[in-house]
Amino acid sequence: MRADHTSRTVGTVWGLLILNTLGSTGAKTIVPLPRSLIQMVTMGALVAAFTLALALNLRLRVRASAFLCLLTLLLVPSVLSSANLESGFGALFRCARLALFVGTLWLLSRWWDGGPTFVRYHIRAYFVVLGSVAAGLVISPGAAMPELYGGRLVGALWPLTPPQIGQYAAVIIGLTVLLVLGRRTDRTSAAVVIVPSLVLLALTHTRTATVGMLIGLALAIGSLLLTSAAARRFFTWAVLCAAVAAVAFSSALQAWFLRGQSQENFSNLTGRAKVWDALLAAPRSTAEQLFGVGLGDKSFGGLPIDNSWLAVYQEQGLTGVALVAAVVIVLGGVALLRPPSLSRACAIFLISYCAIASYTEAGLGDASPYLLHLAVAASLLAAPAAAGPRTTPEGPRQRIPQWAQRSEVSRA
Repeated sequence: MRADHTSRTVGTVWGLLILNTLGSTGAKTIVPLPRSLIQMVTMGALVAAFTLALALNLRLRVRASAFLCLLTLLLVPSVLSSANLESGFGALFRCARLALFVGTLWLLSRWWDGGPTFVRYHIRAYFVVLGSVAAGLVISPGAAMPELYGGRLVGALWPLTPPQIGQYAAVIIGLTVLLVLGRRTDRTSAAVVIVPSLVLLALTHTRTATVGMLIGLALAIGSLLLTSAAARRFFTWAVLCAAVAAVAFSSALQAWFLRGQSQENFSNLTGRAKVWDALLAAPRSTAEQLFGVGLGDKSFGGLPIDNSWLAVYQEQGLTGVALVAAVVIVLGGVALLRPPSLSRACAIFLISYCAIASYTEAGLGDASPYLLHLAVAASLLAAPAAAGPRTTPEGPRQRIPQWAQRSEVSRA
């Protein structure tokens, strides 16, 4: 009973962390929500997550983790650059948030055992988020697919942007497919998750999430081909279906992929390239090059950066870029060294998805869903806790009287 209670509480903590990373900006909701209220809810969720995790782990038992050590080191350039207040007092607030976020992950690391437990937490929490998106679509289709976003699906009950919804849908689709191949869930339960998530992903028209999901699944399933007949069958059918779809629906797929944009707009990544060029051309002092200008809202000149590496360079400098690159390289290297397994395949999917999405999405250098994806990968790659040999405690040694010792000697 106590183990079940602990498991539910850990799942609750994980759900609160996900709530914290949903953000406070996005489309207009059916019921207008003040940004201050949203920030209060998200920050309250983080404080509650840390408090619950600390209550579960009062003895501060943690697992050794290079991933968490690197995230902790990332706090150093974040604080050093934010202390200058170039980005305002909000930078110090974001540093405190990142510290609380990483501290909660340290407390949860006690339950990282290489199994799919946190994968299930991840799927359930994001499925609830997608459920709110679907509810908003049913209640008010106009608010859920506004012209402001080109008719793409947004969050009508909670302010979520199309890339956010696409990311959540793509991640839980990929993880659920892998659980089915690993026979950790039945097909009916998987269909309940996969089918509506695919519909929502299609309605968001999110290219990064779709490409990241497909490439991530290809790499993850490829890691299982030598040991899993189900993976080989799925891979074969997936290739055949993809080939047929590419031929039969090529025009429809191209139209969906272009989203009505011109070739010029598509080539400069919807205007992202102009922001990137301006960011790289901006003059910087040596301190700003090394440690950045402090944690901000991942924008430059009032426009979103939409690139994790450039956002980290802007806010945490070259030091931050090196630490984030080390996070991805360490996790990827450990995954490649592990023997084929479901846990390894899920980790490869999450790591590759984050690496691909980092090109057009920001978040690897701050508390974000991408760090939670990588945290799940770290939990999958953690070695199971070795059970020590059970030893019988020795009782107190009895003192043998001298007369008894002499009698034993005489009989001998």
